[in-house]
Amino acid sequence: MTIASDVKQCVSSLKGVEAGLSSLALRTQDDESKRTLHETMLVVNEIMKDVQKRVSELEREEPQYKGF
Repeated sequence: MTIASDVKQCVSSLKGVEAGLSSLALRTQDDESKRTLHETMLVVNEIMKDVQKRVSELEREEPQYKGF
C-alpha cells in the first residue's frame, strides 16, 4: 500500500468517525453530552480537512497516485 492510499484511507476513517459522532449527538438526550459530541465532531472535521489537503499535495507531487 502506498503512502497516498494510506492517507486516503485515513480520510475515509475520519469521515466515519465524524458520522458516528454526529449520529450520537443527534440521539443523545443529555445537552452537555450533545454539545461535547458536536464539538468533537467539529474538531475531527478540521483534522479531516487538513488530511484532505495533504492528499491533494501528494497527488500534485506524485501524479501516479491521483485517483487511487
